[in-house]
Parts: sequence; structure tokens; C-alpha cells
Amino acid sequence: MRMYRHPVRLLPICFLVGLLVSFSNYSFGQVRSKQAQSGRIEFWLTDPVRPVLFVQQSSMAFRSGSKDGPTIHVDPTQTYQTIDGFGYTLTGGSAMLIHRMEAATRAKLLNELFSTEGKGIGVSYLRLSIGASDLDEQVFSYDDLPAGETDPTLAKFSLAPDQQHLIPILKEILAINPAIKILGSPWSPPPWMKSNGNSKGGSLKLEYYDTYARYFVKYIQGIAKAGIRIDAVTIQNEPLHPGNNPSLLMLPAEQALFIKKSLGPAFKAAKLKTKIILYDHNADRPDYPITVLNDPEARKYVDGSAFHLYGGSISALSDVHKAYPDKNLYFTEQWIGAPGNLKGDLAWHVRELIIGATRNWSRTVLQWNLAADPKQNPHTPGGCDQCLGALTIDGNRIKRNPAYYNVAVASKFVRPGSVRIASDEVKNLPNVAFKTPDGRKVLIVLNDSPSTQTFSIDSEGKQATATLSGGSVGTYIW
Repeated sequence: MRMYRHPVRLLPICFLVGLLVSFSNYSFGQVRSKQAQSGRIEFWLTDPVRPVLFVQQSSMAFRSGSKDGPTIHVDPTQTYQTIDGFGYTLTGGSAMLIHRMEAATRAKLLNELFSTEGKGIGVSYLRLSIGASDLDEQVFSYDDLPAGETDPTLAKFSLAPDQQHLIPILKEILAINPAIKILGSPWSPPPWMKSNGNSKGGSLKLEYYDTYARYFVKYIQGIAKAGIRIDAVTIQNEPLHPGNNPSLLMLPAEQALFIKKSLGPAFKAAKLKTKIILYDHNADRPDYPITVLNDPEARKYVDGSAFHLYGGSISALSDVHKAYPDKNLYFTEQWIGAPGNLKGDLAWHVRELIIGATRNWSRTVLQWNLAADPKQNPHTPGGCDQCLGALTIDGNRIKRNPAYYNVAVASKFVRPGSVRIASDEVKNLPNVAFKTPDGRKVLIVLNDSPSTQTFSIDSEGKQATATLSGGSVGTYIW
């Protein structure tokens, strides 16, 4: 009651607080302004030979004058696609290995992965499997039944398999980065919906198109009750590869029919904002997404197309962009075979994906997969037994593998909402540039030659000289 007796006494206090807030904001703005005008470039180096693995180096100075060596011109006035994020597939196996770590070790690791503070690499996008992927301990769907039984009303649908490890880990990740975007991808429908009644191969029966669409809806709504928002789904992981376990064959005409007949209308009826992304397979078949997008009834429900690069050229993404420039592109999976080779893996993945995919309009770059144990377990019977995780987790021991650094060179600084900007294509110096939401520029450069290269960075009338040894990656921020 006292505060109502003497309201006049509150005015000077409020006034002083206001002054403090204004001065604080002014001071912070002055600091940022001085940093922006200092002409310094923050420089992080990833050199697998030395090795210096994503470590901040001495800053570099912009200057006016002559240029040294070849020049990379960065032009922030020419803009391209917005970036959603960089990250990994959080497989069921990855979640299990991380969840079984001691709480303090797990918390430290998750902060390193999903925060940008200190040594955090700022992973900003995750892919999940809807049901099991081949990197789960066992095959499962959310509606498994004895042979011969069906459940067209999905009365037995349950997310119980994800509640043991995956959902708890996602909650811990969201506590660190509540804005992280999540993509869901199924490897197979429940076997009773399929032509062969098996988790491996087969096709989705036409009579279950509507049921399977409701299966997607129940998944999105069910996981939302746990506080997890699914930003987008792909319709089928690798629809032209029915030999994995689990897997499904889904041809372009089938995918178009499923979208326009069942999935799109089901999402609309449920008022879901989750994006529908098609294809999710190799760049050697750009005709697949283009065929689906050629169907106007299917196209109206589709946000874009997703790609892997186990076949074809990354430039195929631009072919799809040219055909349908109003639809988005995503890069959603690339594995590294055990035991890995940091020098070769870093150069290939940065050149083809971090640089190549984003230069060809992709909004994401995701590596497969986040974690495995020292024997590349777990995996399903017939699943990938050579997939090297970004992390090798052995109890509480952690080893950081090539995919960790492939993503780190971009994820820490190219934050969601960044926009790709123009930069020159220079021989032996593949590169890509971005403007971040806070107005900074980020340039990622690979020295794709065996010898040391000196080059100039030119931006808005200012130049800086940089040097990278053969096979190394520089991340430059100003």
C-alpha cells in the first residue's frame, strides 16, 4: 500500500532509471559504432595440417590502396537467398548417446554445439527422423502393429519411442536456443500402409494416402505438445533409394499425388504452418522436384525442394531455382565415411556444400549425422555401419570429427536471417559471403590448392590482405 501513498517520490527514481537505460543504450551503440568504424576484420582459421581447428587469430586491418594477389570483391548491395541455418541430423542414435552422458558433461557439450558464446559453434538447424532412421538402434514407426493388422484411424499412434531420448534432448537444446529450426523427415510409413508390408522398400498404398497424411499431422501436433515446433517436413528421405532399412520408394508422380490429394489438404485443414518440402535426395535428379512442381495443384502446397549430394552436381540446385524461382531450396544431408580424413573432408564439404550449396540458392546445409559411438553404432539391421558422426561419443568421452568443423566455419557467424551477398568467384579460392541480421559481413574462403595463397578482400572501397595455407578455411567477419 505504501507505493500508492507517495506517487510523487517514484518520479525521480523512474526518471533516473530512464536516464540510465538511455545512457546504457547510447553507450552500447557508441561501442558498436566504434567497432564498425575501426576497420578491423575478425579472422577464424581452420587449418587441418597444422592443425588449427576453428581458432580465432589476430584481427586484420582494412586499408585503402593497392591490392595483393587475386581479389575477392564483396558487394552487399547484391543480395540472394535468406539463410535458415547450418547443422546436423539429430538421429535417434545421436540423441541416445548424448542423453546417456553425465548431466554436467552433456550440458557442456550442448552449450558448445548450440550456443554462440565462447567456444560455442552455434548450430542453428536440426533434422529429425519421423519414426526411425537407419541410425536408430531398431526400426520403428509411431503405429506398429502385428502382421495383418491395420489402423486406418491411427487410434494406436504414439510418440513413445521418441520420449525416451530424443524429446528430452530436444528440450535441453531448445533451452539453449529456443529459435532453432527443426526439419522432420520420414524414412518409412508404418509397414501396414505399404505394398510389401515391410519397413524396407515397397510403396505407399493409395488407400492409405489420407491416413498417412493424418500421420504427419498427428506427429507435428503431438511433438508440439512437448514444446517442440516442426518448421518443415520432407515427404520422404531418399524416395529413389528403397534399399535402406527403413525406406520407401516414392516416384515423382506418386509424390505429387500424395501432396495434392492428401498431405496439402490435411495440413490446411489442421491449420498447420509447417512447410512441405519435396524430394530430399540426390542432385543427379533435378527432374524429380521439377516434375512435382510442374503440377499446379501440388505446387501450391510446396515451400521448396531438398537435396543430398551422393550423386550429381551441386549446380543442379540452381537448375531447380531457375525453373521455379519462387520456391526455396535446402541441402539436408551428406555423410562422411569412417574413419574420416579431416584434410580431404574439410575441403570437399566446404567447397561443395558450405560454399557450393549456398551459392546455388540453398537456405540450409546439414551434415549426416550428429553423433555415433567408436564403432559407428547404433544403426538398424542393414543400416549404415560406416557413417562417421560429427562427434564420436564413448560414454563421456568426446571426439570432434570433420563434420563438426565443416559446419562450425559457417554456423557460428552466419546466423539465421543472414542473406547471401555477391562475392567474386576466384580460381583456387572458392568463397561465399553473407550479410548478417546485425549488419556484419561474413566471408568464408577455402584455399583449394596445395600451396599458400595471398589474396585481397575488397568491400565498399576498403581492402585487406589475407593469407591461407593450402587446404585451409578462413572465416572473416567485419
